Amino acid sequence: MKVFVLDKSINMTLDKISSDKSISHRCAIFSLLSDKPSVLRNYLRAEDTLNTLKIVQNLGAKVEDKGESIVITPPEKIVEAKEVLQCGNSGTAMRIFMGLLSAQDGFFVLSGDKYLNNRPMARVAKPLIKVGAKIDATANGDKAPLAIRGKKLEYFSYHSPISSAQVKTALLLAGLYSNGCEFSESELSRDHSEKMLIGMGAKLSINGLNLKLEAMQKALDPLDIDVPNDPSSAFFFALAAAIIPNSHIVLKNVLLNKTRIGAYKVLEKMGADISYKITSEKYETIGDIEVKYAPLKAVNVSENISWLIDEAPALAIAFACAKGKSVLKNAKELRVKECDRISAMVSGLKKCGINANELEDGFEIEGGVAKSADIDSFGDHRIAMSFAVLGLKCGMSIQKSEFIATSFPNFSNLMKKMGVRIED
Repeated sequence: MKVFVLDKSINMTLDKISSDKSISHRCAIFSLLSDKPSVLRNYLRAEDTLNTLKIVQNLGAKVEDKGESIVITPPEKIVEAKEVLQCGNSGTAMRIFMGLLSAQDGFFVLSGDKYLNNRPMARVAKPLIKVGAKIDATANGDKAPLAIRGKKLEYFSYHSPISSAQVKTALLLAGLYSNGCEFSESELSRDHSEKMLIGMGAKLSINGLNLKLEAMQKALDPLDIDVPNDPSSAFFFALAAAIIPNSHIVLKNVLLNKTRIGAYKVLEKMGADISYKITSEKYETIGDIEVKYAPLKAVNVSENISWLIDEAPALAIAFACAKGKSVLKNAKELRVKECDRISAMVSGLKKCGINANELEDGFEIEGGVAKSADIDSFGDHRIAMSFAVLGLKCGMSIQKSEFIATSFPNFSNLMKKMGVRIED
């Protein structure tokens, strides 16, 4: 992908951005928890989430795409799959399915593309094994393909040393299908699963960072949901407005869960003019985000990192456009995403003439004037999209940009709608 300099300000409203990937994955998977059809509107139709629908089908559900909605009719009982369950590039899907399938009767194999199969899975497998699940994998149990021999687990209590919504969701699903469980973490991770499970009728109590879930005695209520727009995807356009002088953008129907808008709060601290308008609070808090350009200043970020981990590459671009030296710390998880995002962002920014340095758990970036460069995205869609936004100021050539389609298939079209010239 080649991105050319944007020679005008941005002034527009975006309503069809990209449906939330995390919620879409969960909607498809959680539909299996009911005995009645779930109706999912605005479901993300991207490679990863479509793979999740196929897995749900392979586990016995009927999936009907009706255009305006996707209707999933669950099986009476999750069936043993007759083929390898392909998760594509989605660590979220693989890790959540690990928890669900660990408590099902049967044998299941989860795999993905070459990038996903090189990502660490022991962070979820080890907690599940510790509470009684039977999981094996390549690379001494750390890499997919993963083999799961499902069974009902005993009641368990688990404290997670890391703040991870994927670990939490996997353990909750294993406990839900078994004899119940308790789960705690040291810092609140994304809480979509808790909200959705409670909305579906699960007996889940929350006391600060401590969760107590009763075993599922009967099927949960089906979902009837409009999937909101993804704040992580929308953030690239918020970033564009924040770094292009005289710009103003309104992002419609965006998920406003506090654990998902941490990056926007950081951008506010840097000086961006951002406001929020709530429009719905049925399953989740949803609304509009308005962003106006203002000069950015440096910031230090070290708290609630799990709330902005996906936006960290884009925040690195904001740091590069700010006055002063910005620092992101306590983000070691960035090294085990689709690629080592700390190394990828720092090396890319250095190519652009920006003074950037790796930390063990983050990076420090001195704002400056970026220049055009040829960037390796390492097959990581967020690295590719982040440098595409920086390209609005200086032009950019990005290798392996085709991986953007795995999570945000209309990214290029929306960039072009803003007046950006792009050659794919």
